[in-house]
Amino acid sequence: QVQLVESGGGLVQPGGSLGLSCAASGFTFSVLPMRWYRQAPGKEREVVATIVTHGRITNYADSVKGRFTISRDNAKNTVYLQMNNLKPEDTAVYYCNAVPPWPWGQGTQVTVSS
Repeated sequence: QVQLVESGGGLVQPGGSLGLSCAASGFTFSVLPMRWYRQAPGKEREVVATIVTHGRITNYADSVKGRFTISRDNAKNTVYLQMNNLKPEDTAVYYCNAVPPWPWGQGTQVTVSS
């Protein structure tokens, strides 16, 4: 059974930082690219960042370039998202998933507000 468990969200002030983690199980993690997505209230889910299997190639949405960093640890079946200089428009539920995607996890809420 595939499981994706996101954690690390919370409330942070503008300009602050958060680190998200996603623990994956039930599939061969190391052979699939991974993505972080986010969904803000009233908006569609969007891709935030992508990392290839070996981790040496990454891609980011223009809105987060230079502020977010995606990484992975294949030995721990975990993908990470380090978010710096957070802005109110980063407020959303953040999800991880493989490419192609499995059933979604519960996500983790990130709220950026003063």
